[in-house]
Amino acid sequence: MLLSVILLLVLLAALGWLWMQVSVSPHHFPPLVPGFLHLIQADLPIHLLSLAQKYGPLYRLHLGIQEVVVLNSKKAIEEAFIKKWMDFPGRPQTFTSQLVSENDQDLSLGDYTPLWKAQRKLARSALVYVQNNMEPLMGQMVQDLCKGLLDQAGSPVSISEEFSMFTCSIICFLSFGEKRESSVQEINSLIKELMKTWDSWQVQFLNIIPFLRFFPNPGLRKLRQMIKKRDRIVQKQLRWHKETMVEGQIRDLTDYMLQKLREQGEGPSQLSEGHVHMTLVDVFIGGMETIASTLTWAVAFLLHHPEIQKRLQEELDQELGPGFSGSSPKYRDRARFPLLNATITEVLRLRPVAPLALPHTTKQSSNICGFDIPKNTIVIPNIYGAHHDDSVWEQSCEFRPDRFLEPELSSPGIPFSCGARVCLGEALARLELFLILAHLLHAFTLLPMNESSDALPSLKPTFGIVSKAQDFQVRLLPREARVGVITSGSPL
Repeated sequence: MLLSVILLLVLLAALGWLWMQVSVSPHHFPPLVPGFLHLIQADLPIHLLSLAQKYGPLYRLHLGIQEVVVLNSKKAIEEAFIKKWMDFPGRPQTFTSQLVSENDQDLSLGDYTPLWKAQRKLARSALVYVQNNMEPLMGQMVQDLCKGLLDQAGSPVSISEEFSMFTCSIICFLSFGEKRESSVQEINSLIKELMKTWDSWQVQFLNIIPFLRFFPNPGLRKLRQMIKKRDRIVQKQLRWHKETMVEGQIRDLTDYMLQKLREQGEGPSQLSEGHVHMTLVDVFIGGMETIASTLTWAVAFLLHHPEIQKRLQEELDQELGPGFSGSSPKYRDRARFPLLNATITEVLRLRPVAPLALPHTTKQSSNICGFDIPKNTIVIPNIYGAHHDDSVWEQSCEFRPDRFLEPELSSPGIPFSCGARVCLGEALARLELFLILAHLLHAFTLLPMNESSDALPSLKPTFGIVSKAQDFQVRLLPREARVGVITSGSPL
């Protein structure tokens, strides 16, 4: 069957190519890259970037029988999503996106409509509320993380697992007010398994050839099971919040959104509880593995560059005093830590949260970099490719945080995309990254498992919806001036 499908794709692609050769068009379309099996290429963002070196930063290609436009430069992405954002705000409604989204009510995957804009406004105000009101509690959670890591000092630590559990615990607390370790573990395992299954070729191939869903597919069956389990957890929380909610008292994101829902009243053009449900799902999917992965990459790069780690610790000591002297880093004071900010910016540039972001569709015909883009075209922003553009960043593949110490000399990246579809959780993500790395680096020195260069983690990314580092272990050496502060229980 697979061979038949491939032969059919070859035939359709060939017919499409021949039709384009004989057709005369008044439009100036981007160049077309030959082939139709690009989707199965290893390291797809790197492959797409390599094509840009031959065809330019903007081109068309076939993912199966589906033609898409790929943007490989920051200039092209910003022109499309910022300058001409009204032309590019749509989302393609694929088989898997409709499956994952409950009744097309998902915020990340939903198409651009008036109801979607109302949902985004609600989600934005909810995230701003919890960030402004719960930052001190998040700081306390980071302190608890450092205390837990102190118990493992000197032993091998799987840092990616620690970060995964911790970022999940933050999202559980912000979304549900949930702190029980058993609940955090359950949700953490579910989200990781759901993302892994959704990202598998068995499932992603269905977006190109949807009729294959009628054939036996273990990946699709598992994804459906994960979605049902996901929805049961969220629905249970929604029921509990509605039963225990006190008007005017906001405990978490769920309370905030449910109360705003009551204020708007009911009607066919109003938001429903399903929108709250899917917004919570988005918060978990968008705010857990993405942040954990970025933190893991930060540790990996600093193990390769101990001189930068030392400078970061000197900056923290200078601003906060050895052992913090009873003070703690506040996000509002982040300007006092230019090297830490530059390091976070560089990690996000080299390993953007979602290397290919999410695809857009044009709501009307447009023009980018002199090329015509028809209505209903699928557009893929290659964020990874844009961040490795030597014409924008000198030695673009090198880890050099100092490039961002003089902002006027180096352009920041777009790790959370940009424009009308920019990631809603960007501010919360930056808050977490700053607080966790500031506390961690002031508490510990990060060391490889031994002095051998073979002990350093690989910097080769594993690409998927999120770019992940290969698993590695790290040793955490407590900094002497810091140990007494952590163990005494005094404020960090």
